[in-house]
Amino acid sequence: MSKGKNRVMIMGAAFAALAAALAVEANAEEAFDLNALVEAAKKEKPINVYDSTGKIVEMAEAFTAKYGVKATGVKVSANSQLEMIIREAQAGNVQGDVALITDAPAALAQLMPQGFVESYLPGDMKEKIPAAFQNPLAISTNANVWAYNTEAYDKCPVSNIWELTEAKWKGKIALVDPLTKSTYTDWFNQLEKHADNAVKEAYKVHFGKDLETAEKSAAAAWIKALAQNGPLVTDGDDPVAEAVGAAGQKEPFFGLLSSAKFRDNEGKGYKLGLCTELTPWVGWTYTKLGLIASKSASPNAAKLFIHYVLTEEGIAPQMKDGKLPTNVDIKMPQDEPSGIMEVADRLFPYDAATGLDDFDRREEWQDFWRMNYSK
Repeated sequence: MSKGKNRVMIMGAAFAALAAALAVEANAEEAFDLNALVEAAKKEKPINVYDSTGKIVEMAEAFTAKYGVKATGVKVSANSQLEMIIREAQAGNVQGDVALITDAPAALAQLMPQGFVESYLPGDMKEKIPAAFQNPLAISTNANVWAYNTEAYDKCPVSNIWELTEAKWKGKIALVDPLTKSTYTDWFNQLEKHADNAVKEAYKVHFGKDLETAEKSAAAAWIKALAQNGPLVTDGDDPVAEAVGAAGQKEPFFGLLSSAKFRDNEGKGYKLGLCTELTPWVGWTYTKLGLIASKSASPNAAKLFIHYVLTEEGIAPQMKDGKLPTNVDIKMPQDEPSGIMEVADRLFPYDAATGLDDFDRREEWQDFWRMNYSK
């Protein structure tokens, strides 16, 4: 099995646990007729597709050109998607027909049980999407990775995450504000629930002694120390990419950012480099779901778009940003700029078994970060 397929299967096994616990149901035809779906979609109103990446505009335009079914891509953050979908459903005024959403815990807790959205799996994709990613349908797994400035450093200047708690890096780390992006607090909870021993062992590797802490976990101790070391917190990945990768810096930031931002090396002349050896992980992953508004006036067009993003042609713009498709038949492009596939086995995988706990403890982790953060 290829590294890419193996990686998808590993992450899928973890994701399956949450879906099973919630008994999520997905609609999937036993017989699938793409031509019939296209013809049915052409008779419906245009659709809007929500996604947190601007690439959705390009994807929707390509979809329209291919099928003659009008789709408009709308860049909307995961948090805003949740609010809009709930509000539109309650008002009976659906504007977003398809939601490609990275906040899987919230979608499973707030959208699906209330019937605001539904999961749809095209019949011809059942053998291509691992069962773990089918209910609900996940279209890709995404990654946040630790990065450095290759102009300022010959190699990654950090070899262990505990180094980031030391005076050397005080005020020189950049990341998205955990108070504004829930995937970060989910990550905190995942560390505590599934990787506390690894965090503890990393401490011993770096400092040569066992961790002694008054905190309830090694993960909490690391998160507290990181917050107290005055990191630059931003409202998105773009400022992190600039702080880390902008050319001409003598002392650039070290940062945590989306693998998608490595495209800025070409687009903006940045010098972003992926840390390929970092104890215990070089980054972490999360999942993007593909959901359809239950009250969409154009259900066939919405289904057609879901089918489209499960194909190589459809998901290609996001693959260039290091997004790994769940369709195991699709290979990552050779020119993907981050090199994420080379470190896929060194990413901390999201374990959906505690997805609802991640959701329930978001405020707790936000308070913990807020209480300990200092500039």
